[in-house]
Amino acid sequence: MLERGLASRKVAVIAAGGTGGHLFPAQALAEALASRGWRIVLATDDRAQALANTFPAEEVIILAAATVRKGDPASLPRAAATILRGVSQGRTALARIDPAVVVGFGGYPSLPALIAAISKGRRTIVHEQNAVSGRANRLLAPFVTAIACAFPTLGKASARAQARAVLVGNPVRPQIRALADLAYDPPAVDEGEVRLLITGGSQGARLLSELLPAAIAELPEPLRLRLRVEQQTRPDSLEGARRVYADALVACELAPFFRDMAGRLAKAHLVIGRAGASTVSEIAVAGRPSILIPLKVSLDDDQGQNAQVLADAGAAQVAREDSLTQPMMTAALQALLTNPRRLARMAAAARRVARPDAAERLADLVETTAR
Repeated sequence: MLERGLASRKVAVIAAGGTGGHLFPAQALAEALASRGWRIVLATDDRAQALANTFPAEEVIILAAATVRKGDPASLPRAAATILRGVSQGRTALARIDPAVVVGFGGYPSLPALIAAISKGRRTIVHEQNAVSGRANRLLAPFVTAIACAFPTLGKASARAQARAVLVGNPVRPQIRALADLAYDPPAVDEGEVRLLITGGSQGARLLSELLPAAIAELPEPLRLRLRVEQQTRPDSLEGARRVYADALVACELAPFFRDMAGRLAKAHLVIGRAGASTVSEIAVAGRPSILIPLKVSLDDDQGQNAQVLADAGAAQVAREDSLTQPMMTAALQALLTNPRRLARMAAAARRVARPDAAERLADLVETTAR
């Protein structure tokens, strides 16, 4: 544990957790700050302990946190009591650690640490990864020292919060950052391998796990024979998808989760996936054309707004769940995979949207904000 007051000028508490979408950009910032001599403490909830194993923190503080379940007003008093307990834990921890700044990455696990910091008059920053400001960040925005955002738009935020927001981008992992320097090489028109990367199936996306193999199976045979599909797939859909691809003579690699996402992005000619903030930002940094299928139930349509940023730039096509059909996806794939010049234009457009130095930009803001 950090001793009270030890190198306090160089201690940053980073509050994040719950999902990789919050924790991965937080980790990218932590690595950038650590390289500048900062000491890092991670404040999170107990759900993120498994994800935090590789986080470059000298200490991990587990704070009680909870959220109000949609359609369950009875969960409000329970959540409030839990958050207050987390705030008390956070105040005690901050008094001991004495950090120069507390940085929150949204989501309810960040609330206790940030509320504790605000109540003690400490310097605070919130970073919004999505094109729509989340509920936790909207709640905290009037009280924090600085606001950072990933996209030029910040939907749902107040006019004052939008005016204060500093556009830094979405921090990505170093191995993804390295792809910004790797040129996109489109497939040939009628020969050679065509590599298709499909992500998101491991998160319960039955639509991606089952509709996409069926759509690919209906492509013309000459194109199918050239395809190399790498797809994240629900465990209970693996065998079915494998049979569809085998019957269609499509080479494939299927798994619930891919660890080497940077290596797979580097080789992909086209990416299909959800539109979470990290996914959209990584696709942009890698400079890859994409078809994005926003999660229908995402809060405030944040995934839809994230996807629209790339679509407006000409870097992606957006397919909404409500209107998506297998024939539509087959047609979209055929049109893109047989048009290398269009794929190259989309890849270049993705790069223009990207901010590969987002971690360094956010680290600059942290140092400016800290005492």
